[in-house]
Amino acid sequence: MPSLRIAMVAGEASGDILGADLITHLKQRYPDAEFFGIGGDLMISKGFRSIVPIERLSVMGLVEVLGRLWELLRLRRDLANDLIANPPDLFIGIDAPDFNLGLAERLKASGINTVHYVSPSVWAWKRKRIFKIKRAVDLLLTLFPFEPKYYRETQQRVEFVGHPLADQIAIAALTKADCRDALELPHNATVVALMPGSRGSEVKYLAAPFLAAAKRLQAQLSGDIQFVIPAANQKRFDELSQLLSHHPELPARLVMKQSREVLKAADAVLIASGTATLEATLLGCPMVVAYRMSPITFRIFSRLVKTPYVALPNILAGESLVPEILQDDVEPECLAEALVRALQDRDYRQHVEARFVQLSAELRCNAGEQAANAIEKLLHDMRPKEG
Repeated sequence: MPSLRIAMVAGEASGDILGADLITHLKQRYPDAEFFGIGGDLMISKGFRSIVPIERLSVMGLVEVLGRLWELLRLRRDLANDLIANPPDLFIGIDAPDFNLGLAERLKASGINTVHYVSPSVWAWKRKRIFKIKRAVDLLLTLFPFEPKYYRETQQRVEFVGHPLADQIAIAALTKADCRDALELPHNATVVALMPGSRGSEVKYLAAPFLAAAKRLQAQLSGDIQFVIPAANQKRFDELSQLLSHHPELPARLVMKQSREVLKAADAVLIASGTATLEATLLGCPMVVAYRMSPITFRIFSRLVKTPYVALPNILAGESLVPEILQDDVEPECLAEALVRALQDRDYRQHVEARFVQLSAELRCNAGEQAANAIEKLLHDMRPKEG
């Protein structure tokens, strides 16, 4: 039997995490399989061959995408042509639905089996996407337990698999004391993490107000306070380092990556809305969630979004569990005020931490194993029948 060839496309850092975990579990079933396409460092470390740097796809926001639209369309067209000319046994798109679903639809029409890992947010906006997903995808893998019900209308083949982050964090069993030691942080200090995002556009809009909020918080709180900022990559590290040079009075430490250790060491985090908020939830770190984008993009998204919440912890909990501070409200005084409550309101902290424990248990399903099982069954069912 020839070796299985699996093409995969991950669009950003969170997709790289999912892809690496999935490759690990698929290799247990198909040790000689070839994995290639577009992925990041974690996927590459598992033997994945990335033919295009993942940074080519890491762009957020409608206005920001428009600036690179032709480049992205050309990349998708060329990739589709290459895969159709030399078909893989399976294509797996990991998140990045605007890029991957169009690619998957063309591949499926040519006879290639397709999987999409991470349900688009059809429960939040553009619910009619379920029909395009049905046309494009043979199997949809969802991370959250409430998602499969949205696909009943199209009889989509869909499996809830849980979230790999929940599995990984449970296995790691990090402790606050160990993480503070590893980061050389004092055990008796108030530690606040600042996480303005992994994308350049997020740092552009959020880093300055986050640092200004940290200065206000420092002035308001008594006792020793330490700020820690994990940079997602070297480019973000350099940008944040430049910004910090303008605030020499701020007791802030910039570290490369180590977001989990930082979140576990912290008493609270000021964080950009996105996958990192799920990481903070799973690590039990009270948070203040903020987001800002270009005014035009925000105006469009505001009209499209149908859910009352934007932060993942609130969406999962079905309640306003953590504060969401968006767009024009992203001001230092507002951010600092919310952080004070997250740090000092004992009843609030206990409620948040208890709900975080419940949410973590719901998402801890051995996701990579469940996803690989579903893909293995798909490949079996799609195999041409003899006779």
